[in-house]
Amino acid sequence: MTSPTGALPGVTHDLTAARAHGIIDALTSADVMTFAERATKVPGGSVRTPFKRRHYRPKLSRRQRAGDRAHAKVRARGERAIATLKTWKVLAKLRCCPRRATAVVQALLSLHHVEANHYAG
Repeated sequence: MTSPTGALPGVTHDLTAARAHGIIDALTSADVMTFAERATKVPGGSVRTPFKRRHYRPKLSRRQRAGDRAHAKVRARGERAIATLKTWKVLAKLRCCPRRATAVVQALLSLHHVEANHYAG
């Protein structure tokens, strides 16, 4: 699939945008492990999703539930960091070159993780 040159409409699903921009293929070719939400359906590759239980299937095994808990712990840090960026409205208030925005966000998320580790014990 060819990569679009600009931004996609706001109603575009995250996974559709990632595929359109070639992010899924890039993650797979770089062998980067990525943890996605339960609703994401990515066949193969390096994107991991939690186990799903359908109504007509038996309950998840103990191993599957433990895997889902571990998956949630990994995703929770990223979700909390994104929530922090949204709460601080960093990206909405940022008035600098977009190339510098990445460094600003990385610095803020590093501070967030240091603080999270400090309070974790």
